[in-house]
Amino acid sequence: MKIGIVGMGGIGNHHAQCYKADPLAELVAVCDIIKEKADAAAERHGVKAYYSLKEMLKAHPELDIVDVTTSGYENGSWHYVPVMEAIDARKHVLVEKPISNDIEEAREMVRFAAQKDVYLGCNLNHYFTQPADKAMQYIKEGKIGEPVYCLHKMGFNGGESIYAGVGSPRWRRPYSHAKAFLAHPFSVMRYFCGDITHVQAFMNKPGVRKSADDLMLSINSIHVRFENGSVGYLLSQRGDAMFGLGGWWSFEMAGTKGTFCIENCVEKLTFWASPKPGEKEAPPPEVFNTGITDFSSTFPTRLHAFLEDITNGVPKEHIRASGRDALATLEYTFAAITSYEEGGALVRPHSLPNVQGHPSHVW
Repeated sequence: MKIGIVGMGGIGNHHAQCYKADPLAELVAVCDIIKEKADAAAERHGVKAYYSLKEMLKAHPELDIVDVTTSGYENGSWHYVPVMEAIDARKHVLVEKPISNDIEEAREMVRFAAQKDVYLGCNLNHYFTQPADKAMQYIKEGKIGEPVYCLHKMGFNGGESIYAGVGSPRWRRPYSHAKAFLAHPFSVMRYFCGDITHVQAFMNKPGVRKSADDLMLSINSIHVRFENGSVGYLLSQRGDAMFGLGGWWSFEMAGTKGTFCIENCVEKLTFWASPKPGEKEAPPPEVFNTGITDFSSTFPTRLHAFLEDITNGVPKEHIRASGRDALATLEYTFAAITSYEEGGALVRPHSLPNVQGHPSHVW
């Protein structure tokens, strides 16, 4: 697959390295509106540099995929224009998370990709890991049973003594953490537990941020109900405290037959089976250590999955980490914001677009 990347910051260059090492990919061009960034990336990766997406598309009509790794306010405000330009040119698109910081833009991207019949994926990479694969194996084998609850915490370790002050303009907004970051934990919760039907949220920030006139509501506490009837809790904070057991990333899912917990995303999974009939005690837990500590190992795995799905002709509505999946995480985020603004009211997220299917796959 011939690929052009738009946005050559740290993430864009990391994507480029992944594609250069992937047998399914051929990196053809890079693009950034900042000439120095485009030129440096082009020299580093041995490809042509461009300073606008339209210029890159005109020069390389053979491109199969446009990878959008731009940033902006809340890490998503610069996604809409390049994604829509690429879709309009009938190119498949992979976009960094969040799909957007604006819910209407996100809905339009998903709608337009379906209209143009192109693949739209998002880099929701937190469940492209060995522990997640093992956990899903437990679920499919029936070892979890009927879902009961999930607990998810994800964020950044820190404390008031190392608070660095108000950040760059992209973070000087009340919901910057929620919009930029909750795509990941919501994607993991939905991957394992299914669609969310109800959201209740409380948000806050510690005194050190209040004293600095920091607008960011950096502590997000969110209670949800899933379509299958189970419940979940998400806690995310942006360096306001130290996380305890499980580290910066932990996900626990419990069912009527067993429970698993993933620690630090890529590192460890523990499974506890419920007691069997006639037994007073549960069997010892099963522990799966990957030996992996580098979170960036998720990038090549996720990008390869997108290439693989396109190469194999997977129906567009069923690719892994699709644009629709990314839209779901933003719908939940905006439902959480609405809940907070209404004093913790129970909010039902906006419904997702229906999965229609293509006649060639249906019949």
